[in-house]
Amino acid sequence: METVEKECGALGGLFQAIVNDMKCSYPVWEDFSAKATKLHSQLRTTVLAAVAFLDAFQKVADMATNTRGATRDIGSALTRMCMRHRSIEAKLRQFTNALMESLITPLQDKIEDWKKTANQLDKDHAKEYKRSRHEIKKKSSDTMKLQKKARKVWTAKQN
Repeated sequence: METVEKECGALGGLFQAIVNDMKCSYPVWEDFSAKATKLHSQLRTTVLAAVAFLDAFQKVADMATNTRGATRDIGSALTRMCMRHRSIEAKLRQFTNALMESLITPLQDKIEDWKKTANQLDKDHAKEYKRSRHEIKKKSSDTMKLQKKARKVWTAKQN
């Protein structure tokens, strides 16, 4: 009887520890989500600043290209450099969008689902644990009664 109760208690305790770990991890996930959102915002601002800078840089390159003499060569080199930096800006924009669409938004949706699921698991487990424990105690009690009855019958037969 006691070993069954110990095993039930151990399994129940293990389940409860896992659910508590899940519940305690929410603040960490929410903090991560908040920081990722802030990073996304800052990256968008950086992209906008890079676009403005590259537009101004392109104007300088165009001005140098449209002049006479050796400055024209400098202008075409600046234009090539500007084009390379525009590809970097495009990659940064792509990364920024992927961060929001593939990490932040799905994570925020899942955090809410995890909270609901963990709370429901906890409630269901508590009900099932109490019911199972009551059943075990009842069966154990019935078994003890039957053992006593069997001993009485056996003792009566011995006499």
